[in-house]
Amino acid sequence: MRLPLERDPQHPFDPPAGLRGLPPMTRLELADGHLGWLATTHEAARTVLADPRFSARQDLRRAAVRATVPPGAAPPPGFFVAMDPPAHTRYRRLLTGRFTVRRMRLLEPRIERVAADHLDAMAAAGPPADLVPAYALPIPSLVICELLGVPYADHDFFQDRSTRLALPGRDAQGATADLAAYLTELVGRKRKEPGDDLLSELTGELTDEEATNVALILLVAGHETTANMIALGVFALLHEGLAYEEDAAAGAEEELLRWLSVVHLGVPARAAPEDVEVAGVTVRKGETVALSLPAINRDPAMFEDPEALRLDRAEARRHLAFGHGVHQCLGQQLARIEMRIGYRALFGRFPDLRLAVPATEVPLRTDAAVYGVASLPVTWITGSPAG
Repeated sequence: MRLPLERDPQHPFDPPAGLRGLPPMTRLELADGHLGWLATTHEAARTVLADPRFSARQDLRRAAVRATVPPGAAPPPGFFVAMDPPAHTRYRRLLTGRFTVRRMRLLEPRIERVAADHLDAMAAAGPPADLVPAYALPIPSLVICELLGVPYADHDFFQDRSTRLALPGRDAQGATADLAAYLTELVGRKRKEPGDDLLSELTGELTDEEATNVALILLVAGHETTANMIALGVFALLHEGLAYEEDAAAGAEEELLRWLSVVHLGVPARAAPEDVEVAGVTVRKGETVALSLPAINRDPAMFEDPEALRLDRAEARRHLAFGHGVHQCLGQQLARIEMRIGYRALFGRFPDLRLAVPATEVPLRTDAAVYGVASLPVTWITGSPAG
């Protein structure tokens, strides 16, 4: 099979129909025509992600949907998401201390201020509003800019290039080159005039090329997925007629992460450098395994009534939206905080928020690596005073 990405506009939150009823490990035709595998159950996915015999190395695995780098190309210095230990471990250890729960919680007042400022602007302009550029995208963009030390005045540039990376048919290599050139120049400036930011810290421990590629990963990952989760999460809550309750048993954001699964393939595919048994099949040496989050996070063996959106679901945190194992998402705590504050502030300010167009007219990003909405027109009648 080829990996299905298209979703039904009539049922925008359901996984692609082609993912239903598949075996735990299903034969998959990869982008270059080679045969690989697709893991579709929670158990199979955790096995692949936790087994050190599976490799995340860019030069060993093949692309499931589209290739953005030449086959067999080794990852450049600092591009740690495409490396295995011990190379991966070095960068991971360098960054882990910067993304602890404690450090991320120190950012909460600033994130709350960012959310409030953008809600003030929405209220002043009056309804309707497109929630994506007005609110969902600026929150994670501004926060990751400040964290890294990237001038927010340049956010339009990197948002455009990041979007081109996520959408097939665009000039992904050109977008990568543009971002790399921008960050290379910025790293040079930080080395000469360091500031109180993460990028300045990295220049003290990494080469310019390493710091540039680490920053590239953090900058793109730090806003693209979270912005889509905020916007699509709001769409889901309004569509399903559910009230956001921050104090739900497992955290409403955890259930939204599970139910929406905005990243189709979840984590980079894994390659088998040797024969490995998974869920009753043999993944042969050299074969690639992709992982389908929309199927994995609705696995009935792991989640009761998985098709239902239940904001008080006790087992919601078992989702694999942030991956599993040594490559588990570095910024997951920041994403959780941004989502929680984003939802709470929005529905606190506009308790009667609703869609400004029929749900079927909300444009979906069905052809992107990150699923979401291209825009989300919303309206309201009442809103709390600014401030």
